[in-house]
Amino acid sequence: MVSRLSPHMHVMQAAARKAGRRLLHDFNEVEQLQVSVKAPSDFVSQADLRAEATLREELSKARPGYSFLMEESGASGSENWAWQWVVDPLDGTTNFLHGIPHWAISIGLEHRLPDGESEIAAGLIYSPATDEMYWAERGGGAWVNDRRLRVAGRRELKDSVLATGIPFASAAVSHRLAFARTLGQLMPVIAGIRRFGAAALDLAWVASGRFDGYWELGIKAWDMSAGLLLVREAGGFATEPDGDGDPRRSGDVVAANPHLHPRLCEVVADGQRAAAAVSIEPGPRGP
Repeated sequence: MVSRLSPHMHVMQAAARKAGRRLLHDFNEVEQLQVSVKAPSDFVSQADLRAEATLREELSKARPGYSFLMEESGASGSENWAWQWVVDPLDGTTNFLHGIPHWAISIGLEHRLPDGESEIAAGLIYSPATDEMYWAERGGGAWVNDRRLRVAGRRELKDSVLATGIPFASAAVSHRLAFARTLGQLMPVIAGIRRFGAAALDLAWVASGRFDGYWELGIKAWDMSAGLLLVREAGGFATEPDGDGDPRRSGDVVAANPHLHPRLCEVVADGQRAAAAVSIEPGPRGP
């Protein structure tokens, strides 16, 4: 039986569906979109901007006092917010611009606690191309449309399929080195690695059991806030590579089911240590 939607989730789903309809229209006419380059291999299109404007309008109308952290327009609203929307209007822009139907809207809702820390109260990842609405509320489980989600039950890396993101050309050298080390350690011992180009959907697919685990370094809060909650509410773990910290602080995330999470964290952390050792080695001496 599906969990009863809270008022917050009603607002989030309605906003996502409205923005999703416009994105599908733009996707079917993608060759007519204007595209700008933010950084090497990092694009923003008219579709991103229009979707973000729709989401801001709908969420602000329903909850006028809430702050925003959005991919294209950044932070807005009170710095002393009690509630904050964390929004990626189009995760997987490169896929979108190439006509690949693997992209999503991601909306997280963060609540600030009395100690100044924040928790993710609700999360939604909507794939308009497949009409899959992944959603979770803290303590209420994780769902896709009206079906309950659970992480996969595989216990061995040799049986697992993992997802990741390949660092962009503009990524820090340390991230590229760490990725290469981690990939080299994992490839011989697992069933497969996938790079589909949308971090939010990678996390949603861990929550749904399609992927057994996922790791990526240096991503943003709007890429992961909703997905972190989905994985946790589906019975998995989503942490920093140390196995415990909050990925929203560093941008480094490891997500998996309880059996594989410790081992995947170990390999990713080893890759980070190896990259750090290379970066601090002294260069060659002069004559």
